[in-house]
Amino acid sequence: MVTLFYSAEFLNHDTGAFHPESPARLTAIEAALKKKPWANYLHWRTPSAPASRNILHWLQQVHAPDYLQTLEQISLRGGGALDSDTPVSAESYEVALLAAGAWLDGVDQALREPVFVLSRPPGHHALRERGMGFCLVNNAAVAARYALSLDGVERVGILDWDVHHGNGTEALVADNPQIFYCSLHQYPFYPGTGAAQERGFHDNILNIPLRAGSGLAEYEDAFQTQVLPFFQTVNPDLLIVSAGYDANRDDPLAGMNLVPQDYGVLTHHLLTLNRPLLFGLEGGYDLPSLGQSVAATLAALLD
Repeated sequence: MVTLFYSAEFLNHDTGAFHPESPARLTAIEAALKKKPWANYLHWRTPSAPASRNILHWLQQVHAPDYLQTLEQISLRGGGALDSDTPVSAESYEVALLAAGAWLDGVDQALREPVFVLSRPPGHHALRERGMGFCLVNNAAVAARYALSLDGVERVGILDWDVHHGNGTEALVADNPQIFYCSLHQYPFYPGTGAAQERGFHDNILNIPLRAGSGLAEYEDAFQTQVLPFFQTVNPDLLIVSAGYDANRDDPLAGMNLVPQDYGVLTHHLLTLNRPLLFGLEGGYDLPSLGQSVAATLAALLD
């Protein structure tokens, strides 16, 4: 069994016509999963209400209160934009709180069985004092900080396989000796960070820049020689996966060469670590390949 956290309220983050980070991303994933012969082995759950999770407390562990207030005010005014790529609608603030809370629900459940949080907006570009790159709040960083508050969780790993470097996540965890962040990403590419020499304050950052056009062979080599040894050494009590699917060859926003079934292969590699796993959606903008990539990830977890 794999638990999925999902809410139709995630569709209410309105990015406007033609924006790639659209509600259709989630509906495409939902449709793809419900057609699979193993769909009955997925446990769909609704996230907790943000107030019941005290979500603002946890958001303030990684984001400046002034930034969160600004985000709320933009929504209360009916919407606006944080930058040219990052719109905010009237419901975006509440949706972002619900999404962050879903990742906390995911942490609790992942200590018992694998979890995938199907939420939006994504989060890994969000910095302490501003959102950017489609991202409003940094779900992975918030989830990691929350996990460390739980009994028996002393170290948290974050693997980011989105095609873009998670500059926000790295910046928010680089000074925490209990959080270990690894990113594979197209380089050089947006947002311009993620060089291999960036190691964090506690040697807790592993960046693996990959050339445009890289496919499964390059990703598997990186997993075998760098990703798996990094997390085997760390031995985290929870491994969070910032699961972006924009390294697919059909994705309109990048130049990598994976295909959907490759994400199942990468997930099988992660299972060899024998660690609790929490996957949370980041990027991925070609709808057919996005749906099938999430399906490949879940099929591997169900194996």
